[in-house]
Amino acid sequence: MKKLLLVGAFVLGFSVVSLAQGPPTPEERVAALKTSLSLNDAQVAKAKVIYDAQGKSMDSLMSSANGDFQSAMPKFVKIMESTNTKIKAILTPEQQPAFQKQVDAMNERFKQMGGN
Repeated sequence: MKKLLLVGAFVLGFSVVSLAQGPPTPEERVAALKTSLSLNDAQVAKAKVIYDAQGKSMDSLMSSANGDFQSAMPKFVKIMESTNTKIKAILTPEQQPAFQKQVDAMNERFKQMGGN
């Protein structure tokens, strides 16, 4: 349940940003991570591949769900969990706690917004 909430918060966090300026591109997400976690060039390249794949999966899922976000949510959660696991795998042990803090912060914002 905690993972579901965590991933849901991550998705919702990006959704809130999306309302203001459109969904973040893989490049924007990588740039944010590069800045906040001081990623090296090899990590940036790997993160870009991960976020590109995630974007394609999310787009495909939304197309097949015909805008029914509620029914697609469990699949979104799995995609986000997979993405977070892959991102953590490319991070150093020193970067991983900072990344987890970012994910936890999104989770907290989700709870404050009334998320389950």
